[in-house]
Amino acid sequence: MPAIELSKAPQPSFTDPAQIRNFCIIAHIDHGKSTLADRMLQITEVVDSRNMRAQYLDRMDIERERGITIKSQAVRLPWRSAYDNQEYILNMIDTPGHVDFTYEVSRSLAACEGAVLLVDCAQGIEAQTLANLYLAMENNLTIIPVLNKIDLPAAQPEKFAEELAKLIGCQPEDCLRVSGKTGMGVEVLLNEIVKQIPHPVGDPAAPARALIFDSVYDSYRGVVTYVRVVDGHLSTRDQIQMMSTGVRHEMLEVGVISPEPVPSKGLGVGEVGYLITGVKDVRQSRVGDTVTNYHRPATQQLSGYKDPRPMVYSGLFPLEGSDYPLLREALDKLQLNDAALVYEPESSAALGFGFRCGFLGLLHMEIVRERLEREAGLSLISTAPSVVYSVTDGDGKELVVTNPSEFPEGKIMEVKEPIVRATILAPSEFIGTIMELCQQRRGTLLGMDYLSEDRVEIRYTLPLAEIVFDFFDQLKSRTRGYASLDYEPIGEEAGDLVKVDILLQSEKVDAFSAIVHRDKAYAYGMSMTVKLRELIPRQQFEVPIQAAIGGKIIARETIRAIRKDVLAKCYGGDISRKRKLLEKQKEGKKRMKMVGRVEVPQEAFIAALSTGEESSDEKDKKK
Repeated sequence: MPAIELSKAPQPSFTDPAQIRNFCIIAHIDHGKSTLADRMLQITEVVDSRNMRAQYLDRMDIERERGITIKSQAVRLPWRSAYDNQEYILNMIDTPGHVDFTYEVSRSLAACEGAVLLVDCAQGIEAQTLANLYLAMENNLTIIPVLNKIDLPAAQPEKFAEELAKLIGCQPEDCLRVSGKTGMGVEVLLNEIVKQIPHPVGDPAAPARALIFDSVYDSYRGVVTYVRVVDGHLSTRDQIQMMSTGVRHEMLEVGVISPEPVPSKGLGVGEVGYLITGVKDVRQSRVGDTVTNYHRPATQQLSGYKDPRPMVYSGLFPLEGSDYPLLREALDKLQLNDAALVYEPESSAALGFGFRCGFLGLLHMEIVRERLEREAGLSLISTAPSVVYSVTDGDGKELVVTNPSEFPEGKIMEVKEPIVRATILAPSEFIGTIMELCQQRRGTLLGMDYLSEDRVEIRYTLPLAEIVFDFFDQLKSRTRGYASLDYEPIGEEAGDLVKVDILLQSEKVDAFSAIVHRDKAYAYGMSMTVKLRELIPRQQFEVPIQAAIGGKIIARETIRAIRKDVLAKCYGGDISRKRKLLEKQKEGKKRMKMVGRVEVPQEAFIAALSTGEESSDEKDKKK
């Protein structure tokens, strides 16, 4: 099918909004979004076959290694519709699927009029499929249901078409069937996108308003801002203004992504593209801000999207203290690329200077740390993840605690912890084992629905602290990998929570402290004391490792002293001679213990604070 040659020459000033379709691809993780995007790039001929590679839009090494999408990617595709033989511009955004990157999806939806909801024909509807569908419905988007991977031997398109139709409220025959791998049905999907998704609506004569939905930092060109124009137009050399900060810039370049950056004369109503102003300060281009014309500014900001709320906090500290300024700079640049990252300076007696960072989940935390280490060449220690608590002390004063070291001493009136509503989708044979796991994690059953004869949706309220560690791993192992999980915060609830301190020779080590439920305090204290006994090298004197709640010791392990054999020279004689030498040695050890300090090696911190999860790279090495 012939394609419009977009990448050969700059675009005419502005495309007619009636010829534009903005859509994104949403699905659960590993349902084939990036593969389908690859086929669309090939069929529309914006990428030459010799330059084509798998996961073309996944630009980061870490995305390609893990086989997951972390960043949303926008691309402009030309298409001639089979319905009316007209030429159209399709602005597609490929989105991540993991629950930790829901914020990326919500930003993409704000820039679109329609969404392609992708469901794997072999796995069926999963938790994140539902979560992303509800997000799209909240944004009033047109949803096109699509069944992917119909070429698989295990595919059951008829069964899942019925499930999907019941969910969306359409007929099973309305669900399109495609194969992202072979390209089967993709042309039909592109034609349906043109037919079903409405064109963008805006006032071309009004003052310019464009929504910033993403930004990246280029070391040569500064901040590159991705925008969706809602009203008016933006042209090269325009003076623009950020509406939230009032900062003025001159545009050096405007263009579209097709899929490489292609400069154009400007962007009109409904168009998606990029702006370059040469600005190096990463804080001047906030995601969710509105760009307008400086000389003819708009009066009202676009209702972008709410700021993300971190779910998990962890401290990041450089191994070398001198790397602290480099870590600050790397976090500044990464925050521009990842708007969900929140951080503030923090110092620890054990680990030195670092940052307290807020993440959307454990995978988000792992990815951020790996990106900082790769992109900035840093070596980092991350402390055990914790959630945000609201603590009311004995004086009735409310405190927000993101770090166990901030937990107040003395009498505590009440501790509130964040609660999430979890949705678990799994085959019905695993209901018993899932309910058992949720009960162990202090869960409360909200309800259960059968999506079909053998698939069930279970809804629970759970404390966030119970699911950030290994809940997902446990769920997968108990259901042989068939269960899927999605969760959303629903507020706070009071709980019987205590702070467990780890003492080395009666001195608190703040990095090992944790806020846990009273029922699990003993288990945490035992595991940490045993772990530290094995990790800390033996000293010349005996070192007690204790776990304490306030002034009460709940667990203890002892690192035995390295002893010199002072009886070696006593080869005979009275026992009192030997006793005298041993008493003399004991006195020396006592004095040494009074002045000696226990040095905890960095390796012990890293091993003790690791969450017990191996990265995929480590698993591969073991294989």
